[in-house]
Amino acid sequence: MEWRNEPPSWNRSSDRLTVDAAGETDFWRTTKHGFVADDGHFCHREVAGDFTATVEVAGEYDTLYDQAGLMVREDAETWLKCGVEYVDGVQQVGAVVTRGVSDWSKSPLDDDPDSVWVRVERTGPTVEVSFSPDGDAYTMIRQATLSDAERLLVGPMAAAPKGDGFRSVFEGFTVERA
Repeated sequence: MEWRNEPPSWNRSSDRLTVDAAGETDFWRTTKHGFVADDGHFCHREVAGDFTATVEVAGEYDTLYDQAGLMVREDAETWLKCGVEYVDGVQQVGAVVTRGVSDWSKSPLDDDPDSVWVRVERTGPTVEVSFSPDGDAYTMIRQATLSDAERLLVGPMAAAPKGDGFRSVFEGFTVERA
């Protein structure tokens, strides 16, 4: 696995990746706020064809927009990020699909859980995002068209757009080819 925007501090041991996201980092393109950011942290591998990627993610979310989860990326203008984002003082599951410009969907989580499982399934150009409180029962929250590219980059991502940064932990990251 390789880094796009390596964080200031990180550690990998067996199936666990700990990331200390730098402050004022993000992935975003234009939309309402009119800015472009492509400096969040993304640990990835290249995957060809259809796949299912899954990871358990936990974070010390504290500042508006602290975020951690999965990213699927073709290039700077075509990508998906999904996972947990700290908004309105609570953890929210969400997804941002970017094809030239970013969009955003989110939904609050009950009881600020210690961790959440995130899954992305790619079938052709379509991606489907699901979440689970326990790694067994998943709920789909988003389906979108992303890319026809044969190969995409896939892996954990973290960013801290507003604060000084925060720690996130990713466990059990897997990619299964269809």
